[in-house]
Amino acid sequence: MAAVGSQISRHPFMIGFSPSWWQPIPGSFVLLGAVRTRMVLVRHGDSVHKAQRVVGGPRTCGGLTPLGHEQAARLASRIKGQAADWGRIAVYSSTLRRARETAAPISEQLGVPAATDCGLCTWHTPPYADGMPIAELRRDHSVDGGGVFRPFERDNETWAELVTRVSRTLVDIAARHRGGTVLIVGHAETVAASFGGLGLLGHYYPFEVANVRNAAVTEWVTDDDPAQFPPARWTLVRFNDAS
Repeated sequence: MAAVGSQISRHPFMIGFSPSWWQPIPGSFVLLGAVRTRMVLVRHGDSVHKAQRVVGGPRTCGGLTPLGHEQAARLASRIKGQAADWGRIAVYSSTLRRARETAAPISEQLGVPAATDCGLCTWHTPPYADGMPIAELRRDHSVDGGGVFRPFERDNETWAELVTRVSRTLVDIAARHRGGTVLIVGHAETVAASFGGLGLLGHYYPFEVANVRNAAVTEWVTDDDPAQFPPARWTLVRFNDAS
C-alpha cells in the first residue's frame, strides 16, 4: 500500500510512490471508452538516389526506380486488402519525391488524398550535399566525434535532432487523427524514429532498427490519447513486414 500522503505515480520518471503535492495533469489519464489509434508506417519503394549512391534531397531526389514503382503498386493492393477493419484512414508522406510516388497508388486505392509533411523526412541534409555522392560527403565533410548528439557531417542534422523532429510529427499526426488509422509513407529513418517517439526508447536504441526494407510495413496501436501526459503507451504490432 502507498504511504500516507502519497499516491501511485504513472509519471515515467517517478516510478513507485510520489509525494502528495504531485497531481496528474487534468486530462492526462485514459478516459473510459477509449478508442484505438493506429499508425501504419511504410518505407518508400526502391529509389533512384539509392541506385546512384547519392544524397537524395528535396532538389535532386529522382523518385522511384521501375522496381520501386512495382513495389509501391503491390503495397497499395496489400494495404487495401488490410484496411477494411481500420476505420477512418488518413494518408501522409514525407515531402521527398520517392515517398510521394510511393504514397500515390496507396492514396488512389484507398480513395484518400495524401498530405505531405516535411517532419516525416529522412535526414535534413545541408543544401551543399543535395545530389552529392554519399562517398564524397563522408570523405570530405565528415565531423570528428559524430554521433547521437553531434552531426556525422558538417552542417548536417544530428540523429537526436532527427528522432525528436520525427517523433514530434508522429505524435502530432496521431493526436490529430485519434481513433482512426494513419498510414505514413516515409523512410528507414522515419520508421526507426518511431521507436523513440511512440516506443519511448529515447534517442539511441539497444537493438538495430535501421535495416528497414523497401515497401515494408511497421504498425503501432494505442488505446490511449496520443497527446496525453504521461505519454500514451503504444503496442508494436509488426515491424519491417514485407510479406
